Amino acid sequence: MPRGDNRGGRRATRPVARPRGVRHRGPLSLLTLRILALNILALGILVAGLLFLGNYRDSLIDAKVEATTTLAAMIAGAIGEGATGQKDLSVIPSAATSRRLALAAKKLRQMVRRLAAPTATRALLFDKQGALLVDSRRLRDGGRVVEQRPLAPPTDMVWAMRHVLAIYEWVVGHSRWRPDLPAYHESTTPDASQFPEVLEALEGHTGYRPRLADEVVILGIAVPVQGFKRIDGALLVQTDTGGIEASVHAVRLAILRVFAAVLALTVLLSIYLAGTIARPIRRLAEAAERVQRGKRQRVEIPDFTGRRDEIGDLSAALREMTTDLYERLDAIEAFAADVAHELKNPLTSMRSALESIETIDDDGRRQALLALLKDDIRRIDHLISDISQASRLDAELSRAEFSIVNVGDLLETLVAVHRTAVPESEHDIDLELEMADRDHLVVEGIDDRLGQIAQNLLDNAVSFSPPGGAILIRAAPADGRVRFSVEDQGRGVPEPRAERIFERFYTDRRDRGRLGQHSGLGLSICLRIAEAHGGAITAENRRDADGRILGARFIVDLPAADTAARR
Repeated sequence: MPRGDNRGGRRATRPVARPRGVRHRGPLSLLTLRILALNILALGILVAGLLFLGNYRDSLIDAKVEATTTLAAMIAGAIGEGATGQKDLSVIPSAATSRRLALAAKKLRQMVRRLAAPTATRALLFDKQGALLVDSRRLRDGGRVVEQRPLAPPTDMVWAMRHVLAIYEWVVGHSRWRPDLPAYHESTTPDASQFPEVLEALEGHTGYRPRLADEVVILGIAVPVQGFKRIDGALLVQTDTGGIEASVHAVRLAILRVFAAVLALTVLLSIYLAGTIARPIRRLAEAAERVQRGKRQRVEIPDFTGRRDEIGDLSAALREMTTDLYERLDAIEAFAADVAHELKNPLTSMRSALESIETIDDDGRRQALLALLKDDIRRIDHLISDISQASRLDAELSRAEFSIVNVGDLLETLVAVHRTAVPESEHDIDLELEMADRDHLVVEGIDDRLGQIAQNLLDNAVSFSPPGGAILIRAAPADGRVRFSVEDQGRGVPEPRAERIFERFYTDRRDRGRLGQHSGLGLSICLRIAEAHGGAITAENRRDADGRILGARFIVDLPAADTAARR
């Protein structure tokens, strides 16, 4: 069964790999999400570190202990000097002494309450036997005892912020100061035995004990109450860390408010930054995907060159690459069409000649048809060789490395080779070479390809020169360029469209013999090589004073070596 025939079964085809395309098409690109995640993570780590205020809390507690100790010493000193005098309150008094003690106790109660009230602390005064004499938070009225307890301060914390702070405390687990402390217990009739720090104070030392009560630390500092060379009792001053916790929470609240504002600003800036990066990249990726899928239509790459940044550079590179790609595809299609057309003509001629040979009996006409067949075969062979050379030209030019080439040496070698190896029919053509400032005829390029330009132009000049004609090759530097020209005495280039002679397969030859030897690709190849070297080729007619055409002149303009190095 012939290949491609679907009769009687399915034709085997190779699987075609599908393009990957743009995978993520959500409202936010992966790049945007990554930028957001990194910025928010960095901000979150910073804020979490600020919210963990353990050292700050410890310093506040140490300062409060020191201040409370100083306060207790001041109150104890005032009691020792102002109330007890020389009396020993620890001695069990007589009736008269009991009355004096009651009077002293009343005086002490007022003194302790007045000294402790402004400091928001609780003061307990014990006698030398450990009995409680005064409690600043207990008021006596008609034999009844009223105990004062401070209320928690009102909070202006927003509901949402309280929950955010509670969540943070639950996650961190160390945001509230919860040391391993004994619980605070106090009976209705407290005495010194319930407070080890008071026992230390009755021995003449300052005592300190922290205790935990309802997640608030009670700080107890006891100091001795001293008279003249004796210890009359002990003063216990109690305070809690509620104010410290409120201060820490206030700092946290301020940090969280700043964090909320900075977070909102960070999110907005991150989205803006990601949009300026991710959105153009996504558009470029989608355009590249359309280029890959759009086989028969041109796709315009978005133009971001006005940004003047890496995205703009990427956009310019993609636009240039796409333009070159489309130009290359168009050139390939045009080249394939031209090749098919050029090959079709000699093949049609050969088929007609073969069909005619079978019906012609005249030997003379048969020999003429055979000569025509040979000419067409030579033409096809020459055409295929030139087509092969032209198809490999771009690949070779892109891979080859440039080197320093002296155009003067190259032309001199070409002329010498031509004078010794030309066919007999071309020995009567006079070939001359003129060079000026040979040391400056230096370019950067591919030696073989530059020689091919000169060889093709020389062959073209020889093919159009009349018998006994002359060909002149000139070379000279000019304004940072190297120019060399090939002049002949032929019939010149066609006007007014002289640029057509550089098109592929274009020929203006009128004799059949010459037509079979030239494919029309020589000048096109020369132009492509010159452009790859940053140069150009132009063609013009040489004229005399009366304007008559004396021949054609082909001028090759190449950048000099120092100019080419900066391309």
